[in-house]
Amino acid sequence: MNAATDREIADRLGRLDTPAVSDALDALGIHGQCVGLLPVGAELTSHHGPMVGRAFTVRMLPVGESGRSVGDYIDDVPAGAVVVIDNLGRLDTTVWGDLLTATAVRNGVAGVVIDGVCRDSGGIVETGLPVFARSRTMRTGKDRVAAESYEVAVQAATVRVDPGDWLLGDRDGVLVVPAGRCAEVLAKAEEIDAAEDRIRVRLRSGDRLDEARRTAGYHRLQAPAGSTS
Repeated sequence: MNAATDREIADRLGRLDTPAVSDALDALGIHGQCVGLLPVGAELTSHHGPMVGRAFTVRMLPVGESGRSVGDYIDDVPAGAVVVIDNLGRLDTTVWGDLLTATAVRNGVAGVVIDGVCRDSGGIVETGLPVFARSRTMRTGKDRVAAESYEVAVQAATVRVDPGDWLLGDRDGVLVVPAGRCAEVLAKAEEIDAAEDRIRVRLRSGDRLDEARRTAGYHRLQAPAGSTS
């Protein structure tokens, strides 16, 4: 059987939510939940996401004497990609703002994930570009940090992100699906999602939750491989 195309993967991921995929990651023993990175401005909007795309990675370092900038790479990000910025979780200096946002939107970038903070949050929310970060502040990254390398392995909230890995984000947060394990994660997440739908139907019919879960095999689906649960 032919490998799924990027469009097929994106469509299938986009029909799922992060809780279902998170449960699938747990069941498969994959550390992929970027805990602590939340959508910017989600509390101000009625809907945020889903964000789906392959990772374009950026590693930030203190500027030193490199002379490099915070964001001159943005025009090299392919349409449909998610920019993943590793700024070591720093809260004292931004690595994303309104000009990067405007360029990303123009170029069809799918979203941004920052292990750090951003600014110009009002403008970000107005564009609808999904941006996930630890927080936001006004303090510029200019002359403080620089984009040191691109398309290398980075960290996002202790999760390793390799170029080309898949990102899924919604109002509950963001997670990483390793490219090489995408097929099994999707299959498991879709199984969990379908089981939850069956449970909801039984709950509307008046069944007890424990019985509905047992009938759907819900705990078995969530259990790590090899578990007797």
